[in-house]
Parts: sequence; C-alpha cells; structure tokens
Amino acid sequence: MASPPYDVVSRSEAAALAAGNPLSFLHVVRSDIDLLPATDPHDERVYLKARENLEYLLREAFIQEAAPSVYLYELTLEGRSQVGVVGCLHIDDYNRGIVRKHETTRQDKEDDRTHHILTLGAHAEAVLLAHEPSPFLTQLNANVLATPPLYDYSADEVRHRVWRASDPDAYVDAFRRVRTAYIADGHHRTAGAARAAADRNAGNPHPSGDEEYNWFLAVIFPTTQLRILPYHRVVRDLNGMTPEAFLSRLLKIGAIAPAIRDVPDAAGSVGVLLGTRWFQLTLPPDGARRLSLAQGLDAAQLQSTVLEPILGIGDIRSDPRIGFVGGIDGKRKLERLVGSGDMAVGFAMYPVSMDQLIQVSDAGEIMPPKSTWFEPKLHSGLFVHMID
Repeated sequence: MASPPYDVVSRSEAAALAAGNPLSFLHVVRSDIDLLPATDPHDERVYLKARENLEYLLREAFIQEAAPSVYLYELTLEGRSQVGVVGCLHIDDYNRGIVRKHETTRQDKEDDRTHHILTLGAHAEAVLLAHEPSPFLTQLNANVLATPPLYDYSADEVRHRVWRASDPDAYVDAFRRVRTAYIADGHHRTAGAARAAADRNAGNPHPSGDEEYNWFLAVIFPTTQLRILPYHRVVRDLNGMTPEAFLSRLLKIGAIAPAIRDVPDAAGSVGVLLGTRWFQLTLPPDGARRLSLAQGLDAAQLQSTVLEPILGIGDIRSDPRIGFVGGIDGKRKLERLVGSGDMAVGFAMYPVSMDQLIQVSDAGEIMPPKSTWFEPKLHSGLFVHMID
C-alpha cells in the first residue's frame, strides 16, 4: 500500500509503480493513473476517482482506530534515523503562526490540494513538520521504540518502521510544552487543509472548532534529526552567450576558478557546470550582509546576480528555461542533464541549514523557491485522517 508522495513522481512513474497492485496508495494520490493518459490532472474525474479508490482501500485494507491514537514513524537512510510523532494538529495553530512556513504557496496548487481534501473527505498525506528538541518527547519515544513495531519494511534504500504509542495523552501533554513547529515539506497540503476547514466551517451553522476537519495530519520530527539536501538549478541555454562569454560575465560578480566535482564546499559559493567542466563561483559577501535573512541565502544571491541579470530568468517558478534537481543523487542528475546537452549550465548549491530555515520562518520571511529538499521522504498510505 505504501507509496511515494504525490508530488515526487510523474504520472508515468506512478503508473509503473502501481501496475498490478490495486492496493497501492498511488491510486489515491495519483488517481490520474487510472484514467486515460491525456486526462488533465485537475479534471473533476481525477478527484472523484481518488475518492472511489480511497473508499475501496478503506473497505479492503485500512484499519479504523476505535480511539484517538498517536504513532511513531522512523525513517532510516544510510545509517541515519529520524523519529517523528504522527498525529493531528489544529488548523488554528497554522492560522495563528504557531506552525510556521518559509515558502510562498501557488494558487493552483492550493486549489488542487483543497479540492482533493474536500472530495475525499480526508487528509490522505501527512505534512512533514519540525519541532525544537524536547527531552520529554525523547523519553516517551524511547519507551515506545523499545517495543515491537507495527510495520517494518524497506523501499528505495529507506527503512520505514511504525509504532503505536500506548499512552497518546502523554504525547498531547508533551507537545503543550513545544512553542512552535516549522513546515519542512508540505506547504500546499497545509494551506489546502486550512482552506478545506474554512469551507467546512462556512457550511456549519454551529461550528465548535473541534470538528475533525479542523485537524490536519502531520508527522513532526525534532529539528536536529532532519536532513536538508541542496536543490540544484539547471538552465536550458546561456541567453545567447558562448560559454567563454558567460564565464567572463561571472568574473564580474565574484571569484571563479576551475574546480573538481565536489563543489560547492561551503555556503557562499556555487558550483557551475559547463559541459564537463566544473567551476566554483564565490558569491559577493557584502550583498548577503546588507540583505534580509532570506535574500542573503545562496539561492537568492544566485538569482539576483546571475539568473536574472545574466541569463534573463525572472520568475524561476514559471520560466520554462530553468529546472531543478534535488535528492541524494542530485549532483549526478545535474551532470547527466548538462553532459547530455539537454541543459547548457548547471548550478550546484550548498544546502540550507535547519538553523537558517528556523531563522527565516521566525522572522516571518519567505525563502527563495526551491531552497530545500528533505530526504528521506515520508511514505503515503500508512495513515489517513478522515474529516467527515
């Protein structure tokens, strides 16, 4: 049943993964695989098919808990483990800024997630959140992890294990001591949950605030356990320049020198790949000091000094000439794209730190688009929260 989340697989990839497996949760989160390939992913039939498929899985495979429950979800990759608490957060915590964001959401994606939640009558995928480390939660987790897990399986080099906590009230009490949480992955899902709750409340003549639609599904990890990987950039052309002319323009920005593949080696520098040649560009430090926290990040500096003024890329969220590569194999994927000639230049980024994410979120600022890639990804299909 367990599957990758909806936004990390294409339709063709999802169809291949779910082939011959009617229990795959991809039939819910990528229900377009059960319709004709030409079907628009936002066609009403896609959402209705997702609801039909969820109802099938609820009958055939899911277990409905008789009482409110809390779970632990551990992901282990390359010997590194992270343990998150699975439960529901109240949407008021998001609306009041207790659950903090660092990204700007897109209207079309918000619309999609809102419609998906309302049509299903459920939150089908959890939001990944981060919280400040808590000794109370550490001890509670240790007690639960000492017991046999409910589920234990591996997929794509990641080991997934799930436990049910025997004392959920203790977790509720422990989280009363946690001041804030940070959205790591799932800004559109959270915004969609908020809009879905507002829609349900608008149609409720006597809302109490305790209705299930006011709670959204989340897995919340200590900030110290989460791993942020870099989100690289690739650009299709050099805006009419030769590679030599492009390098000359970069020289006017900061120091640039030939480098080996392991670039960048620190924040404040960017790896530049032209053909098979790597260079390291040192970004101007004065600009980072003068700007806000978010504008001082490497991705924002690259945008303001290279992508927009030299390559003519204004809005990286909509310009078709730019692409993004994340994940553990991000650097190799970048080299394949540039080496094959599909892309003219690649920019290897140094990863943002959790401290930077927290500082930007606490300041109420917004990071540049495509700044963070969290790995490993949560699997979908392990938990569903019904709102109706």
